[in-house]
Amino acid sequence: MLHRILIVTAVAAEADSVSAGLGFDGPQPLPLPGGRTLRRHVRGALRVDVLVGGVGPAAVAAATGAALAHAAPGTPEDGYDLVVSAGIAGGFQPAAPVGSVVVSAAIVAADLGAETPDGYLAVEELGFGRSVHPVPTALTDRIAAALDTGARPHVVAPVLTVSTVTGTARRAAELAERHPGAAAEAMEGFGVAEAAAAHGVPVVELRTVSNAVGPRDRAAWRIGEALDALRNTFALLGRTVFVETHP
Repeated sequence: MLHRILIVTAVAAEADSVSAGLGFDGPQPLPLPGGRTLRRHVRGALRVDVLVGGVGPAAVAAATGAALAHAAPGTPEDGYDLVVSAGIAGGFQPAAPVGSVVVSAAIVAADLGAETPDGYLAVEELGFGRSVHPVPTALTDRIAAALDTGARPHVVAPVLTVSTVTGTARRAAELAERHPGAAAEAMEGFGVAEAAAAHGVPVVELRTVSNAVGPRDRAAWRIGEALDALRNTFALLGRTVFVETHP
């Protein structure tokens, strides 16, 4: 049962779209240690908190960790059942066209490792750490089924987290070769996933596509369309996946 959910975005515009899509009562602002504020949406026993966590994996990991600690099991908040990293992203073509939705089959730190004369080595190959958080198939199936009722295309595929957004065709090709099947690239998912894993909470990343991964062509970006797709996505989830199932 999913009745206590934390949704983390990078910036306020993404959080605004998520909140608007949910359509729940509120939000009620709740301050967190460190100066951030949760937006709490409540419908009966269902509680959905939306957090603007900051840009990049480090900032968002710290913010997500603070929210999870604030609501740890045994506290008055009594923990979360699910953490969602949400926002807009670049899409690898043709898998994820502009305006589509990507549901993470895995959350991947795409550049956490080392360059060598023989190529890239992921952090696992160096003998420590991890660079991949798989997402339970039962969770992605449930989300994908909800999105099937919408008008926008969606795909379940790995989502890459990078510290530097791709801006060339060469870099896009390198990432696609290194991570076959990846559909989107953003900057926060792995940080959210690391924080969630540290607290033993399931995590998924949801991204709507504003631009193609590759050469930076700001004239071709469709940020408004992606934010609208984000709102529509959470409107669907708010009526299906995020429902009041707990007495």
